[in-house]
Amino acid sequence: MRRAPTILHLDMDAFYAAAEQAAKPSLRGKPVVVGGIGPRGVVATASYEARVFGVRSAMPTAQARRLCPNAAYLNPRFTLYRQVSESVMELLRALSPLVEPLSLDEAFVDLEAGGVPAETAAVRAVGEQLRRDIQEVTGLTGSVGLAGAKMLAKIASEAAKPDGLVVIEPGTERELLGPMPVRTLPGVGPATAETLRRAGIHTVAETAEAGEAELVRLLGKAHGSGLYAMALGRDDRPVVAERDAKSVSVEDTFEVDLTDRTRVRNEVLRLADRCVVRLRAAGRSGRTVVIKVRNYDFSTLTRSETLRGPTDDPAVVREAAARLLETVDTTGGVRLLGVGVSGLADFTQEDLFAQIATEREAAEQAAGAGPEAEVAEEPEPGPELPRRWHPGLDVVHEEFGAGWVQGSGVGRVTVRFETPWSAPGRVRTFTVDDPALRPGEPLPLRGGPDQSSAPAIRPKSVSGADGAGSGSGEEMSRR
Repeated sequence: MRRAPTILHLDMDAFYAAAEQAAKPSLRGKPVVVGGIGPRGVVATASYEARVFGVRSAMPTAQARRLCPNAAYLNPRFTLYRQVSESVMELLRALSPLVEPLSLDEAFVDLEAGGVPAETAAVRAVGEQLRRDIQEVTGLTGSVGLAGAKMLAKIASEAAKPDGLVVIEPGTERELLGPMPVRTLPGVGPATAETLRRAGIHTVAETAEAGEAELVRLLGKAHGSGLYAMALGRDDRPVVAERDAKSVSVEDTFEVDLTDRTRVRNEVLRLADRCVVRLRAAGRSGRTVVIKVRNYDFSTLTRSETLRGPTDDPAVVREAAARLLETVDTTGGVRLLGVGVSGLADFTQEDLFAQIATEREAAEQAAGAGPEAEVAEEPEPGPELPRRWHPGLDVVHEEFGAGWVQGSGVGRVTVRFETPWSAPGRVRTFTVDDPALRPGEPLPLRGGPDQSSAPAIRPKSVSGADGAGSGSGEEMSRR
């Protein structure tokens, strides 16, 4: 354990929902839920206003709607979240070369490696300045925990929420941890907690009092010994700057079970292509292709195939995924499909057989197309409208400017025109095929015109616009 609380843990507050509130002035101070909005969707993040009603992350969206029907339910916009996350990570990297991101909104920082004096006052000052910098750069808030170990720093940041800072002084760990439930400790999930409960162990203090031998008997050597050390506040895990990914995967949940075998196969091939895009974006290749199939009854199957060498060839991954699918019975209906690649490497080993097959297929297609195909001109691509106008989607209208989709249905789409630096904007409704309306890109949360400038469409009065907008937003969010 360190002599000073020089490990910092940052956790952004209700990150996705807070980013949406910052981007959409009409939603500030109101309940916002981000996640899958379909009947099988799951909550990714809920704003603190929504949490008052009992909405929590990982909760089915249908249950969240029952608890908080008047919240704004929005699809995630990961492009925006990644932009904000990178700005936050730049601030962290300015503090230390040892920054360990855990997700888009969470990271550990070794302040000692960044030259911060090993004194409580010094690290507290750094933590407070970091919170101010995050607010200035992104307009969002984050909670900071400082301790002599990673586990304790994470517990401290949780205690600091929202928008706070908590320091755990070395030497006070056991006193702090003692009354906390055993689920507080890393690695204690529902199964472990239930095993401990049957043994009469409910708190961290009771875990420590049980002794290492008893925990090993209950949980096994590795898990039991590790849990005993953490119950005593001991955690010597270092902050690791680069966390090497073990796999790359994508998956989709469908609103209606897929029963058509051809549709299932096409979805797997589409997911394989998306997976390869992510694989190449990370500069990696993979040796093992995995598919995941969740059936109508929630039973989940995985199948994998290890190739002769790592690859990032979409044709190879598609072919392997299709072969794996042939081994799975999907006649009862499929609610989720996923494709992943593991056994990652930084190089590719060309599969000559797959390459020859691909070239032969391309040659056959070219030969069968006939001479007319050589002179046929491709039609110029027209503007592509999304199949559905999802709530939260950025849009641009030729006349009214930038806005976002509040909801759609019955051939209509309702848009609120406002920007992160405007007042709450006005709401207008269009047909879903209106040629003047097109998808847009997320606007930066900061750095636009004067933050107090007028909205894209000035309401007749601020109070009137806000009141009218609230009703529209609530109506659309219930669809």
